[in-house]
Amino acid sequence: MPLYRAAWLLPISQPPIRDAWLRTDRGRIVAFGPSRPGDFTSSDEVDLGNAAVLPGLVNAHMHLELSWMRGRVATGGSFPEWIRSVIGLRNGADRSSDEIVGAIPAAIDEARDYGTALVGDITNTLATSALLADRRMAAVVFYELLGFPAADADRLIASALDVLKMMPAIGDVRHTIAPHAPYSVSPALFGRIRAALKQDPFARSSVHLGESEVEIEFLEGGTGALRAMLEEIGKWDPSWVAPGCGPVEYIDRMGFLDDRLLVVHGVQFGAGDLERIAQKGATLVTCPRGNIATGAGTPPVGEFFESGVRVAVGTDSLASVPDLNLFAELAEMRRLSPETPSRLLLEAATINGARALGFESEFGTIDAGKRDALIAVELDASFSSVEEQLVSGIDRSQIRWVSAP
Repeated sequence: MPLYRAAWLLPISQPPIRDAWLRTDRGRIVAFGPSRPGDFTSSDEVDLGNAAVLPGLVNAHMHLELSWMRGRVATGGSFPEWIRSVIGLRNGADRSSDEIVGAIPAAIDEARDYGTALVGDITNTLATSALLADRRMAAVVFYELLGFPAADADRLIASALDVLKMMPAIGDVRHTIAPHAPYSVSPALFGRIRAALKQDPFARSSVHLGESEVEIEFLEGGTGALRAMLEEIGKWDPSWVAPGCGPVEYIDRMGFLDDRLLVVHGVQFGAGDLERIAQKGATLVTCPRGNIATGAGTPPVGEFFESGVRVAVGTDSLASVPDLNLFAELAEMRRLSPETPSRLLLEAATINGARALGFESEFGTIDAGKRDALIAVELDASFSSVEEQLVSGIDRSQIRWVSAP
């Protein structure tokens, strides 16, 4: 039962504790609190020094199977250009190649080096599942479906469910299904996915929503770059009728917006969209660095938090960001919204993501009984607030695991 001492302990579920101690046993947190003068020095005591101990981070949205694209996709242009680049690379690649599959373990290790204990991973191949389990990274793996022609819906959902039935239960890796986005999934397929999810009261789902202006144009009038792209690749369905509304209202009309959904991006959301998401209890996952790099736009981070919606955070993929550093996402959120309390930003990277993924009983806070998946971050004495320092940019060299996850 090792006892740790550190300059700061951030339980997340309560205010930071200065000069703190924490005891763990057999992979679980036993107790913690503030140190007192004259405390007995235990023989198994570990002094972590001028560090802040906090729960391992939760990367609620990433695409590990795109990790091989790091540095190969141009950023800074328009969103349709970025999508075309990704599609072009995927269509020209052998998905079973050593280069593509081999990049996944390195990406998982990189995420862990940056303090990540739990991830929400989007996959079209399920190539990441066994690798996540091998590396003992807790995860919800979202098996993402695409299919805009309504006639394909039955075939796609049947195939996906058959594949998932054959996936073994492996450690802390859970599987579920998810639609990609309103411009790539038909209302019929949304409905089939919703019906399948209702069979499991604990299953989560995810959808890319409100990411770019061209998505808004597509839903309002059925025109624009996304319509052109669907026609070019032979996936346009002439029976589809533009709903003439925004993306949040669109999925809500289909009964897809609920408290088990991770709504990813939201760059184009207004106050009404955010209010509807909050009312339904869904989680909004922001990926600010990726949004800017792909040309989707700048997310209104401050408005996200002001609306009362539950906010989580993700790095998206290495096709859009240079690394899997969730602390860098927090620093970008701080830059975009200097008025948002640092406490709320840290909750987005910990307990909010854990709740969204259904792992809140294990991860996200420092509380007795939870796993001891804890990180210690080396502090700089120049900051007066430990919480503010943690959202101002942390590098890999400052992070260490208190105990092996």
